[in-house]
Amino acid sequence: MYQLHVANKNYSSWSLRPWVLMRGLQIPFEEKLHDFVAGGSAATFRSFSPSGRVPALRDGDTVIWDSLAIVEYLAERHEGVWPTDASARAWARCASAEMHSSFGALRQRCSMNCGIRVKLHEMPDALAADIARVSELWNDGLSRFGGPFLAGEGFTAVDAFFAPVAFRVQTYGLAIDGTAATYLRRMLELPAMHEWYTAALAETFRDEHDSLALEFGTLTRDLRATAR
Repeated sequence: MYQLHVANKNYSSWSLRPWVLMRGLQIPFEEKLHDFVAGGSAATFRSFSPSGRVPALRDGDTVIWDSLAIVEYLAERHEGVWPTDASARAWARCASAEMHSSFGALRQRCSMNCGIRVKLHEMPDALAADIARVSELWNDGLSRFGGPFLAGEGFTAVDAFFAPVAFRVQTYGLAIDGTAATYLRRMLELPAMHEWYTAALAETFRDEHDSLALEFGTLTRDLRATAR
C-alpha cells in the first residue's frame, strides 16, 4: 500500500493536494502525519523526503516527492486522475501547472490556515489579480466542460490542485465570481475535504504559520481545538 507523508492539516496546502485526490478517487494509502518543526522541518523531513518537504509518496522502494510529480505517478497507475477527454485533460494539466507555479500574492498574503477566519487589512492589486485569475480559471473550466467539476463530471487532479484555494477563500473571505462561487461550495462540501477540515480543526499544534496568516489581517474567529 502507498504511504503518503503529509504535514499538519491546518497549514499544509501542498500536502492536501495528493491527499484529497487519493481520498476522492478512493486510492488506498497509509497516512504518515508529521508536525512542522520550527526552523528545522527540512532536515527532519529528509528522513522520508529527498527534498526535505511534504508531500512525499512511498510506493515500495520508490519515493516520489512534489505534489505534481505524485499526481503524474498516480495517473500512470490509476484511472480518473486526469480527465479522459483529451481537450479537458490538456486544460486540466495547464491549470494545475499554473496553480503549482504561480499565484505568489495569494500564497504570501493568504497562507493556508483552515481553522481561523481573517479579515484582510487591504486588497493590493497583485492579490486582487490572483483572485480574479482564480475566478477566471474556474469559470472557464466549468463553462468549457459543463461541470460540476473544473474539467467535467468527475473530480480530478485539477480540482485537487485548487483544493487549498477553496480553504483560503473560506479563511479570508475572498470574493469569487460567477459559477465559480457554486463550485467553491461544492468543493468545501466534498467528503474528502470535510474529512481534512475536521482533522485540521482538531489539531492542537501551533507554529509560526499563525503569525504568517495574521501578518496581513485581523483574526475574527478561531475554530480550532485548544492549542498545546
